[in-house]
Amino acid sequence: MIPESKPKLKIGRDRLGRILMLAGLSLAGAIAMASQPQMSQAWDNTTDGTNVADGAIATNWVEGSFPVEEFVRYTSPFGFRRSPTGGGRREFHSGIDIAAPMGSYIRSWWKGRVARVVDDSRCGVGLVIQSGNWEHIYCHMQGQVQRGRGELYLIDRSGGILIRQGERIPAGARIGRVGVSGRSTGPHLHWGLKYNGQWYDPAHILRVMYRDQNRRASLPSRSSRGDKISPLLP
Repeated sequence: MIPESKPKLKIGRDRLGRILMLAGLSLAGAIAMASQPQMSQAWDNTTDGTNVADGAIATNWVEGSFPVEEFVRYTSPFGFRRSPTGGGRREFHSGIDIAAPMGSYIRSWWKGRVARVVDDSRCGVGLVIQSGNWEHIYCHMQGQVQRGRGELYLIDRSGGILIRQGERIPAGARIGRVGVSGRSTGPHLHWGLKYNGQWYDPAHILRVMYRDQNRRASLPSRSSRGDKISPLLP
């Protein structure tokens, strides 16, 4: 049964506060990513990614959010790999795996519309969010998918999560929690990115976000008081 009301999304009280909070989340992961260059060595040979990351969404990358609150480490890169479930076969891994404690909150990388609520044997419980030409994919989440009043919902009652297929989500909103649903060997988020239907390496996107947020942090504020923007650190 679908609850009558939806829990409020936890975002900042004003735009500046939200931007600083989101930037902190994205930097937390991007700093760790920058110390692990192997995460982006395997590329889908049909794409490059540099030009897309540098300008396809917007010029203000500070709006982006790192997708996991309690980052531990990266456990599997984008590209071809040996199957983690055994058999020794090679397979294409369409995103990066981010380990985090069970129940850690997952946040939307960018504002957009929930294109699909997913529950299958591979991804498990998850979401696909559409942001212009981008799709961001989140897998292995907690909760379950239910239908009510003709709509599909991702519901995680313990985490206070209720997401309806088709609703609009702000960047940085909590959209679920880390779990082990689907084909998973431990608690983690599988995070994938598509642009115009092609897969791109999220590691590269995070590094571009980190670069641009660092650049933004060095600029003076436009406020009338002449304050400096605080360094966008977690």
